[in-house]
Amino acid sequence: MSVDSREGYDKAFDHVVRLRIMSILMVNESYDFTSLKLLLQVTDGNLASHLRHLEQAKFVKVEKSFSGRKPLTSYRLTQEGRKAFQAHLDFLEKLILQNKSFKSSTTNKQAEKY
Repeated sequence: MSVDSREGYDKAFDHVVRLRIMSILMVNESYDFTSLKLLLQVTDGNLASHLRHLEQAKFVKVEKSFSGRKPLTSYRLTQEGRKAFQAHLDFLEKLILQNKSFKSSTTNKQAEKY
């Protein structure tokens, strides 16, 4: 991967709240709004805004149901969301490895000077 390559990078995951939402949903079949809010320690409006952004990108699916008489809103990843997030994680991993290699080669070149 070259330094300028952005294959797999998705701007939808730039914000840490969206990154955390996707991480939670990658390892859980679904998660309800209240539990996400408590786990992420964000306001209702902030969480709703980030979830709406991910829903509009077709990365998460909203499921509304009732628990007794109480409404329950849950979220799960779509296949598209799972693929996009995995591609984003792969991009980040390659970026780290590339920079690690770059650092090693730079350090070696500097050591050769002395």
